[in-house]
Amino acid sequence: MLKGIPSIISPELLKILDEMGHGDEIVIGDGNFPAASNAKRLVRCDGHGVPELLDAILKLFPLDPYVESPVMLMQVTPGDNVVPVIWDEYKAIVAKQGDWKFSEIERFDFYERAKTAYAIIATGESALYANVILKKGVVTD
Repeated sequence: MLKGIPSIISPELLKILDEMGHGDEIVIGDGNFPAASNAKRLVRCDGHGVPELLDAILKLFPLDPYVESPVMLMQVTPGDNVVPVIWDEYKAIVAKQGDWKFSEIERFDFYERAKTAYAIIATGESALYANVILKKGVVTD
């Protein structure tokens, strides 16, 4: 055990977060996201939701201030009658770390970007369009 590490962060996830360098990206995928088929490195966090993982990760993980948007969401497909209210939770969680801009990426472009991410976290999140990509910044303290 370690002090100060949120208990939801598994040893495997802690190792992945520590290995990542400035500019590397990590995907937190919802339960429908094709994580296993797209991941270079897959971390299973079944039974956990995206908001609780996002909150825990951001306690250890600086966002990249050198890009326009270090937080990226999967855009709702035109014609889908879905309003991802979970995004409001994400914005509140990220706001604790500062005033960060979010961007939306078209669904298939999001999948392609996820394939190049350092790792993908597979969750049990049931909300639709709950996928998020984080770009790591520089650790300064």
